[in-house]
Amino acid sequence: MSTGYEGPLKTEREMSTSAVEVGRDAERVVPVVAEELVVEKRVVETGRVSVHKTVQEHEQVVDEPLIQETVEVERIPIHRIVEQPIPTRQEGDVTIISTVKEVLVVEKKLLFTEEVRITRRRSEVRDPQRVTLRSEEIAIERIPVADSPHS
Repeated sequence: MSTGYEGPLKTEREMSTSAVEVGRDAERVVPVVAEELVVEKRVVETGRVSVHKTVQEHEQVVDEPLIQETVEVERIPIHRIVEQPIPTRQEGDVTIISTVKEVLVVEKKLLFTEEVRITRRRSEVRDPQRVTLRSEEIAIERIPVADSPHS
C-alpha cells in the first residue's frame, strides 16, 4: 500500500536489516507518516462586466402663467380752495394722492391744485420657453470568459 510519500522511507526489510546490524537487542524503528494540507488561493476570472452610461436629452416646453403689472399715472387739475389737506385714499385699484399749495390771498387758504391717480392693472402673460433636460441611463452587460470552469 502506497502512502503517496516519496521520501527516504525504509521498507520493513531494510529497517529490520539495519536493526539487525546494530544488534539483536536493539529496538525496532517504525516510521510515522503524517500528512499535511497546504491551502492556497488563486484568482480565477469567471467573467467580466461591461458598463455603458449614456446621457439622454430631450426638450420640454415650460408654459407657466406669469403675472405682469403696469402702472398708469393720471394727473387731474382741480384748483379748488380747501380748509385742510386731503389725505391719501384708495378707491378700488386706484390710489389717490392729493396735493395742495399755499396761495396768498387777503387771507391764507389752501388751494386744491390736483389729484394724482395711480392705477394698478394686472394681466397674465404666457411666454413659453424651450428647456433641455438630461437624464442618465446605465446598461450593464455580463461577458463570460471562455476558459472559465464556472460558466
